[in-house]
Amino acid sequence: MANKTIKNKLQDVKCFLLDMDGTIYLEDHLLPGAMQFLSYLDRNGIAYVFLTNNSSKAAGQYVSKLAKMGIQIDPSSIITSGEATAANLGIEHQNSSLFVVGTKALQDLFRSCGFRLVEDEPDVVVLGFDTTLTYEKLWKSCNFIREGCLYIATHPDINCPTKEGFMPDIGSFIALIQASTGREPDKIIGKPYEPMVEAIEERTGFSRREMCMIGDRLYTDIMMGKYGMKTIMVLSGEAQLDDVSAAEVKPDFILNNIGEVLSVIT
Repeated sequence: MANKTIKNKLQDVKCFLLDMDGTIYLEDHLLPGAMQFLSYLDRNGIAYVFLTNNSSKAAGQYVSKLAKMGIQIDPSSIITSGEATAANLGIEHQNSSLFVVGTKALQDLFRSCGFRLVEDEPDVVVLGFDTTLTYEKLWKSCNFIREGCLYIATHPDINCPTKEGFMPDIGSFIALIQASTGREPDKIIGKPYEPMVEAIEERTGFSRREMCMIGDRLYTDIMMGKYGMKTIMVLSGEAQLDDVSAAEVKPDFILNNIGEVLSVIT
């Protein structure tokens, strides 16, 4: 598709939603054109937020990571699946007690939002990406879920990419818990599920039809397109061209990297 056509189709976008790893950076290195793209948005007053399904880290940790790469942003410019989960639970379950399978950062997030975390007889089990997971936590969560507690997962990612390869992410543990208890989560919050979209709308003030999601994963980033937002798949991370034909939701546009996105909107 010609650059002029893409530019025309993106001219009504008021807020860009940006995946991070594989889109803005890989590990600790910015991808080509990332800084220039963000500078262009800043200069032209175009809104953007960074999104991550990784609920093991707080927004402030991403602020620090980006700062080391030369990108200075406020924590409010980052929305994690953990934050979206806390916001969603706050609507109907603010007074509920939680058993949180998660890192200290995730547990601290829920406490800061006014939730009461317990080790016994919870109302809700929250399954996060827990890099401090113990067998005791897993066992207790299965018991609570089997007993009928509301069961919420922060996101669906099966694996988390690292420079050493893939580490099991929350989707793997959803499968394990299902095998043990016969239950799947009552609700999953992060990309590509609607509670994440609702959290973004609440944070930014823009409607989903005014947004464009840019990312490298078909089953999370590009699936966000089913809610009416535009999507751009970049080939700088996980997904490759050959993967698109089998995707449930196709990207509106496919570009090599974030720098190429800049070249077509300017």
